[in-house]
Amino acid sequence: MTDQALYKIALSLIPNIGPILARKLVAYVGSVEGVFKQKNSVLEKVPGIGQGKIHRFNQGEVLKMAESELKHITENGISYKFYLDDDYPARLRECDDGPLVLYYRGQDYFNSQKLIGVVGTRRSTAYGEQITEKLIEDLSSLFPDLVVVSGFAYGIDICAHKKAMQCSLPTIAVFGHGVNQTYPIVHKKYVSSVLEKGALVSEFSTQKKADPGNFVSRNRIIAGLTDATIVIESGEKGGSLLTADMALSYNRDVFAFPGRANDTMSRGCNKLIKTNAAALIESANDLVFSMKWDIENTPKVVQKNLFNDLTKEE
Repeated sequence: MTDQALYKIALSLIPNIGPILARKLVAYVGSVEGVFKQKNSVLEKVPGIGQGKIHRFNQGEVLKMAESELKHITENGISYKFYLDDDYPARLRECDDGPLVLYYRGQDYFNSQKLIGVVGTRRSTAYGEQITEKLIEDLSSLFPDLVVVSGFAYGIDICAHKKAMQCSLPTIAVFGHGVNQTYPIVHKKYVSSVLEKGALVSEFSTQKKADPGNFVSRNRIIAGLTDATIVIESGEKGGSLLTADMALSYNRDVFAFPGRANDTMSRGCNKLIKTNAAALIESANDLVFSMKWDIENTPKVVQKNLFNDLTKEE
């Protein structure tokens, strides 16, 4: 247990300070350790902090919490990646509000060549589940190293994880609570399978329980960790649409499958398409074409020299 590890965990536990402001603190004082050795009067001067943000910051208490958390994850085989570490997920590094600490159990597929986020309503229909399964099955035959990312929730999320595992694709489940917990509890039976070739990840400490507010933060990780977010089914409101908005804010591609005009669970997707927030796709081939993944498999043209008898000067 190193001091640096302790400071990294502690930075993510400072009350009232999110990832963006925490980065500012580190940049201002010059190191993660410095945040815990400077006086609050100095930290107050950081743009965006002020007395209102820092008055509850008791360095000793935060470090004590971090020590407990670090001990717990070490004893329970939970790994983490810090935003300044070399092996931090490259795609998340591009996001200003990326997690300071990303806890995970399982395999490290975070910097794989192709990662897609597959999201949708918890109240999925047979139509949505069939689309999800067909999409992932077809993609798996084209890209056996594709990584499928979702939120482990009811409906489309768990359908995507299950199909990815059936197709022997790595899958990453992003939690809105500590990775030592499972929510919903009925999905606990899938945890061991995910860990065999995939990961359970979260920015929340092991003490953090599932809470509705956490899932908005969870959605931004799905959007930031992937090359594209694919919305299968969604009502007029919901977490899937928030994930799509976040993906757009990160300048990532967003796709949606259309549905019938009078289908409640297709209204969100149809709205994304109508407002040009998402590109319409109907198959895996549409996704491959839009992402230009097909170009990678196009044979390179070998240029032939038609004038072999010329000298170098000629």
